[in-house]
Amino acid sequence: MADSTTLALTTSDDPEAIAFGNEVRELFDVVDEADADVIVAVGGDGFMLETLHRTLGTQIPIYGINRGTVGFLMNRCDPWQVADRIAAAEAVALAPLLMVAHTEDGAEHTAVALNEVSLLRQTRQAAHIRVLVDGVTRIDRLICDGVLVSTPAGSTAYNLSAHGPIVPLGAELLALTPISSFRPRRWRGALLRDTATVRFEIREGVKRPVSATADHTEIRHVVSVSVTCDRSQHAMILFDPEHNYEERILIEQFTT
Repeated sequence: MADSTTLALTTSDDPEAIAFGNEVRELFDVVDEADADVIVAVGGDGFMLETLHRTLGTQIPIYGINRGTVGFLMNRCDPWQVADRIAAAEAVALAPLLMVAHTEDGAEHTAVALNEVSLLRQTRQAAHIRVLVDGVTRIDRLICDGVLVSTPAGSTAYNLSAHGPIVPLGAELLALTPISSFRPRRWRGALLRDTATVRFEIREGVKRPVSATADHTEIRHVVSVSVTCDRSQHAMILFDPEHNYEERILIEQFTT
């Protein structure tokens, strides 16, 4: 990126993030997001995800600086290094998932997810879910706490906690992962091409209600949910070259 790159800045409400942002403002000219070439987001992964959702479709890349906890999507640097780090950063484009959910009242709801679409039981009773891939029933009755579809970017988040596989970004795959499955007991999930359409149909939904969540958008009492990869829009994240996204994926796979 050129030296004339214009920066916008957004921070979480964490005091450390706010203090970092104030130092950046003292060192660099900061513009409104609409006029920026790059948005600097200071906080944790959750704040980064909020920023990516808010700017989805604008084509403005986001350079995240970790002042949160995990920070898998973030970089680490001092305030005075920000411009140089952005100039050397590598860009990664993320295509979101599109969730289309139908609810018991007949309504249709849509939402996008950069990490995952997850279905979860709403009560003490296990969910009963039919799983279809490209119109073919693959599991007629999955008895579980829930099930999720993850992008490669989200494969190290909830998906990994549910014992799903870590997916390299260029693999063009989605992870389909059960959450505390009871039947089929030995099913551990599947890797699907990112061109696949995954459909979930809720069985006995009145007795065993299920909610669907696309990142932070939750829809309750769903009867069916379809998930596809939405290639009509994407988010752009910038990573430091010495600790780029592929390197982070490798580190996660060899962490003991």
